[in-house]
Amino acid sequence: MVILRDDDRVARMAKIGQYVSLISIIILLGGLVLIFVGNENAIIFQLLALAVGYGLSQVGLYLQNRYVREPRADQVLDDALKHVARDGRLYHFALPAPHVLLLPTGVVILHSKYQKGEIYAEGDGWTQKGVGLRKYFGQEGLGNPTKEAEKLLSSMANYIRQNAPDIDEVPMAPIIVFIAKDIEVLDVKDSRIPAMHASKLKGFLRQEKDKLPPMPKEDYKSLQAAFDKKVASLGEEVEEA
Repeated sequence: MVILRDDDRVARMAKIGQYVSLISIIILLGGLVLIFVGNENAIIFQLLALAVGYGLSQVGLYLQNRYVREPRADQVLDDALKHVARDGRLYHFALPAPHVLLLPTGVVILHSKYQKGEIYAEGDGWTQKGVGLRKYFGQEGLGNPTKEAEKLLSSMANYIRQNAPDIDEVPMAPIIVFIAKDIEVLDVKDSRIPAMHASKLKGFLRQEKDKLPPMPKEDYKSLQAAFDKKVASLGEEVEEA
């Protein structure tokens, strides 16, 4: 498998995430100090500090989950796919979707999620339980992985239309992948979009690859050229796994 990764982006966003988290802590501590200020307007500044600090903490958490905390999603996906996608090209942080796998049979958008606790899916509906206040302060909210994955799929489709317009139709599919090791419950078999833990990804892809015919060689070459062109503009090197 060929792995192409924007390492400069990883380093840059990791640094930004650390700075944003530090600033959020300083602002929240500043709001705490205002409790001891005997000023009638102090409550206004306290609320403002809480709102700004909390907002920045969520941004910092988002960035640290993706670019600082190890193993990062790209590292987990590298390990999960290296034996099942030997003929694939895996692109990290270089295309409109953060993690894209190009196979001879089509394009797979891998939407990574970091959440823990109890996670349930039914159709397009998602629920997260068992995290208490961590849902607001210790980790990102679950959001709606289905809608997020569909948005990434749409972004990749637009990119392909613009950069490989000679291809009439590209087989594309999203997969929602949870990467945390200690999820208490992951009941997502009823998700409309395929969803699973990273440990199940290899078996799922192996089954799906056997069902699909390969794309025309010219279409595959056009897609590879369109994807590699983006990576080449970043000056990144190719890894073999």
